[in-house]
Amino acid sequence: MTRTLAALASLAAALPAWAQAPQAPARPQIEARKVDGTENVYIFRNGNHQSIFIVTKEGVIATDPVAYGRPQGGQQYVDEIKKVSKGAPIKYLIYSHHHYDHIAGGKAFKDAGATIIAHRKAKQRLEKLADPATPLPDETVDDKGRTIKLGGTTLELRYVGLNHSDSTLVMRLPKEKLLFVVDVLPVGQFPGRGMIDFYPLEAEQSIKRILQMDWERLIPGHPGPGDRLGTKKDVQDQLTLLQDASKAVQAAAREGKCWEPAEKELQLEKYKDWPNYANNLPFVIRRYCGLWGRGT
Repeated sequence: MTRTLAALASLAAALPAWAQAPQAPARPQIEARKVDGTENVYIFRNGNHQSIFIVTKEGVIATDPVAYGRPQGGQQYVDEIKKVSKGAPIKYLIYSHHHYDHIAGGKAFKDAGATIIAHRKAKQRLEKLADPATPLPDETVDDKGRTIKLGGTTLELRYVGLNHSDSTLVMRLPKEKLLFVVDVLPVGQFPGRGMIDFYPLEAEQSIKRILQMDWERLIPGHPGPGDRLGTKKDVQDQLTLLQDASKAVQAAAREGKCWEPAEKELQLEKYKDWPNYANNLPFVIRRYCGLWGRGT
């Protein structure tokens, strides 16, 4: 018996650390959690997408249903809100921009009585697509923005120009010094597929405007590493990355290397240790090749 135990101990010692460590429990598909340091601001997550909702004494302000490819996702979000809202009605649903991976599923909110708000360009695009799961906005915001006040909460809807889309609304909670910004600014990771219809030069100006706003923490539309919220340093780092990528691809384009071989050969070594760098670099190179190699 002693020899058997010793043999087992030797075998365990030979195993790599990850094989010996207990596995972390699987994360649920859907979660709702209060933002630390706030009284009534929650992050709702469905898979790799997230949004925010604010519970006030007069009702709830919700954002992005994040139910693309999830037929029950909108209703599941409504149900999560009901768990913490103590029966308060959902007054508003704000679409961050027109992309379905964030705003599909709004019908459940419409059925719950919410007024849907989006930028005017989002409505123009959604009218052409006519997705029954994504109702058109009841009210639109122009480039001057809008402020919503409900139950002691103030939420600013700011339009900062072209960036990840032409219809993105930046949402600011001035009391809490929080921003909710979808897709424009990944937190702590390399950008990727969101570059497909990105406005490169205009986005730099948008990001500079965001940096000038009064805020301390940023909630992104996709969870970052460790679920941490973003800081102004994260935003500056993203801006610097885009500027570095633009400069590098511009030089490659002048040598006639766009699309290939730039997509296969060009590296941004400064960022090689960022999460998603290897997988997402080709998306970034392709978008800037579109700019500097095609003028689009």
